[in-house]
Amino acid sequence: MKHHKLGMKALAGLSILAVVVILSTCLTIDIRYKKEQMSMYNDIAFSYARTAAEYIDGDRIRSYVENNTEDDYYRQVQRFLAISQAQTDLEYYSVFVPYEEELAYIWDVGSGEGVRPLGYREAYMEGGQEIARQICANTYPERIIVTRDSEYGYIASAYAPVLDSAGETVAIVGVDLSMPGIRKALFHFLITVIFSVTAVVALLMGLFYVFIRKNIITPIDRLNRATKEMVGSLESEETFHVEIHTGDEIEELSESFAQMYLELREYLRELSVVTAEKERIGAELDIATQIQADMLPSIFPAFPEREEMDIYALMDPAKEVGGDFYDFFMVDDTHLAMVMADVSGKGVPAALFMVIGKTLIKDHTKPGRPLGEVFTEVNRLLCESNKEGLFITAFECVLDLRTGDMVYVNAGHEPPIIATCNEGYSVRSVTPQFVLAGFDEMTYKSGELKLAPGDRLFLFTDGVTEATNAKEELYGMDRLCEVLCANAEKKPRELLQTVKQAVDGFVGEAEQFDDITMLGMELRKLKDSLTLKAELASLGTVTDFVNGFMDNCGYDNKVQTQIDIVVEEIYVNICSYAYPDGPGDVTAEVAAESGRLTLTFADSGFEYNPLEKEDPDITLSAEEREIGGLGIFMVKQIMDEVTYRRTDGRNVLELTKNVDTVLVDGTV
Repeated sequence: MKHHKLGMKALAGLSILAVVVILSTCLTIDIRYKKEQMSMYNDIAFSYARTAAEYIDGDRIRSYVENNTEDDYYRQVQRFLAISQAQTDLEYYSVFVPYEEELAYIWDVGSGEGVRPLGYREAYMEGGQEIARQICANTYPERIIVTRDSEYGYIASAYAPVLDSAGETVAIVGVDLSMPGIRKALFHFLITVIFSVTAVVALLMGLFYVFIRKNIITPIDRLNRATKEMVGSLESEETFHVEIHTGDEIEELSESFAQMYLELREYLRELSVVTAEKERIGAELDIATQIQADMLPSIFPAFPEREEMDIYALMDPAKEVGGDFYDFFMVDDTHLAMVMADVSGKGVPAALFMVIGKTLIKDHTKPGRPLGEVFTEVNRLLCESNKEGLFITAFECVLDLRTGDMVYVNAGHEPPIIATCNEGYSVRSVTPQFVLAGFDEMTYKSGELKLAPGDRLFLFTDGVTEATNAKEELYGMDRLCEVLCANAEKKPRELLQTVKQAVDGFVGEAEQFDDITMLGMELRKLKDSLTLKAELASLGTVTDFVNGFMDNCGYDNKVQTQIDIVVEEIYVNICSYAYPDGPGDVTAEVAAESGRLTLTFADSGFEYNPLEKEDPDITLSAEEREIGGLGIFMVKQIMDEVTYRRTDGRNVLELTKNVDTVLVDGTV
């Protein structure tokens, strides 16, 4: 049955059409037949009524009404009416005089009971009074009134006026004409018509179905089977062809399918090539994405051996590869460089330009070289090979981990946001200069900032502040600073992840149009060291080194005075006792972090822990106390923590002081 759905639909449609044709034909014949029959009976009934009305002398009617007496003329008319009624289908033939509320019979003949005598009066039947008024007013339309009688069947009633010599209506002739078998005749006629029409329609249906089957259904079925086999033919390279010769649109459709098959096979061949190429490009883009990610520092913690700072960065490209980049690296043992940049454009061209820019910036950032000079040279080199007209906004800073001094240069990039240990994040006003690769004769100048232990640096690209939600609202600097300040206590990794979540939550389902890149750095401590021979003559050098460090950190004179005592005591002890066979080396290291100052002295002399010596009894007089031990006792009183360890053949003495603890009147 599945393969003959169209045929079944055609048969169903033809059957419905046949039923509609038969019903409409029968209905039309029924209406037409009844109309013609009614017209015929209307003419007959009114002809009888008019004949009688013309035969009767209207001037005599009045005397019959008044005298109520029959005469020869009355009986003559009676016989005329009786003969007419007997020789026709008339059931009743009557003449009556209409009054306002009733009628009076003059003549009345009929085939059944209920014939009224002369002068008989009775009330009008339903509607009769109105008919009498219309006849008297000469407005009655000659239209029979059909009623159904239980004895005689359908009766057609007609009326005509009897006029006197003055032309006035003096009586009305009424006839009741029997319509024998009108329904039966109509039924037999309809049955005959139905059988005839059904036979003709069935024959036409059969012929039409054969025609449809041959010229439409069979070709379409053949075309359907051929198209189902077309997919297999596409792979086997067979020629698609279907034999249809109908000479009409179906034949043209089969030819169109054949042409479509050829074009589809060619399209699939090209599509397979394009798909393979797309897969190759996709694989290469994946590799490029990985290469780009590998070019950016991504191993954290970045400098696990360095206590001075904690740094973290992330980049979320808007496409497979992006134009943003960040970088951080040690210029030398004491200087940390950080770079945040954004290449104009997106995709592969921006990524390639990013590689060039990142490489040039890192290669030209050398110890002691001014950053302004670095960007001037990088800009010149980028302009030489910039046929695509791309440019880079970049911010680079170099932080001295010994002093907290930070030198920076800004080439049209977003300003840094810095949080001090006592305050939240705030945007630092740094004047932006022209972008890199925009003008080859551009000269850049550097600026300076200073960071203290506990301060934090946040660098970013405009993909953060220009992130857009579905309402086309920008994330903006205000929202960024609000999130940073609300999470100022968080470490760089946690802070950047919090900011990224906040940006993603703001953007929602909207498409990401720009790369999102951020870098966070916390300066944990400042640290510097000095190595020299353990000679008493170098005490001033060590003291100046420590004092210079404390000056840079902003410690007051009281703290410096206490530290000078500690430095002198420890350094002199090392010079005097660590190397009995001749002077060796000693390393003095000083570190400052939030609220703490740490001194570390290391020497390779014989193993000796000064903390094991028992503290002297300061309640005794100088003559009573044992010699020695007072110096280290003073050191322990000045400093808050003093520890000793022996590491890799070296004595390491570490001394820590809280910066808010000062010496008052010689006591702690």
